[in-house]
Amino acid sequence: MGNQQNTQGKNDGFEVVAVEGLTKKYGRRAVVDDVDLHLAAGSITGLIGPNGAGKTTIMSMLLGLVRPSAGRGTVLGHDLSRPAAYLPQVGALIEGPAFFGNLSGRGNLDYFARLAGHDRSGIPDVLDLVGLQGREGDSFSSYSLGMKQRLGIGAALLGDPQLVILDEPTNGVDPAGMRDIRAMVRRIAADGRTVLISSHLLAELEHICDRVIVLDQGGLRYSGPLTELPTSRAEVILLRGAGRADDEALHRMLSGEGLTVERRADGFAVEVGEVDPVKLAGRLNRRAAEHGVHLVEVHHQKQSLEDRVLDLVGTGSRS
Repeated sequence: MGNQQNTQGKNDGFEVVAVEGLTKKYGRRAVVDDVDLHLAAGSITGLIGPNGAGKTTIMSMLLGLVRPSAGRGTVLGHDLSRPAAYLPQVGALIEGPAFFGNLSGRGNLDYFARLAGHDRSGIPDVLDLVGLQGREGDSFSSYSLGMKQRLGIGAALLGDPQLVILDEPTNGVDPAGMRDIRAMVRRIAADGRTVLISSHLLAELEHICDRVIVLDQGGLRYSGPLTELPTSRAEVILLRGAGRADDEALHRMLSGEGLTVERRADGFAVEVGEVDPVKLAGRLNRRAAEHGVHLVEVHHQKQSLEDRVLDLVGTGSRS
């Protein structure tokens, strides 16, 4: 079921989310069309796709905010059609945090914990996990955007949820803040929680996700390990000489090595093939030195997550 290019079967362990045929239609238009979701316990899964691909709608359906037009399965062992049964075990940050500006960080968490009936004794641990210890007494209005996002994630962790859903948690955050949130997501999953995270910053997801779900026009293109996401471009070792004479000598040396070599504007690209790229780079570096070639760059270059996703969704057609 599902219109994907490559769908992983069910995991061997417990599946926190096991949903098939998830669909949402508005009139005749399907914003989510026959999507299968399988999230293993303790995994970090990236939900990827261009604007309008259906990412936020899927998250909203899992959270009971939007009623599916079709689809069946379970979330945390409870039927998808009964979100009230599993929502106490789910934490979420959707479309940015909304807090009281005049309250402190801790005061906001205390308020929302009371509202949801959560045990407030865990708030110090939450503040420590999201890196706001020492600033929990400051008013929310004085927080930077990164701190606000971290407090939003903290609110999602109230009640010690088993499934955490984060929609664009690094939106508008500076590079240092992105690094902090990246580390935080890893810590959240390290405690045994399952994380579903959406972001348009694919380089960020590449650092933290072990699985990805790729959507386009509401349909599923790929679901599975990040390492098995299809690639259309071979991995290469990029080498560049210190000058024209070195480049010419490098070209002659590489031509005699029996390798597949492409000359580019930024140097020479040697296809990695089935060999260990680190060992190949080391061998080529040694051979260049033996030939008196001065190298200014030896770089292992592989297709980025962004490139691979664009290959899947760039045409907008379904496979």
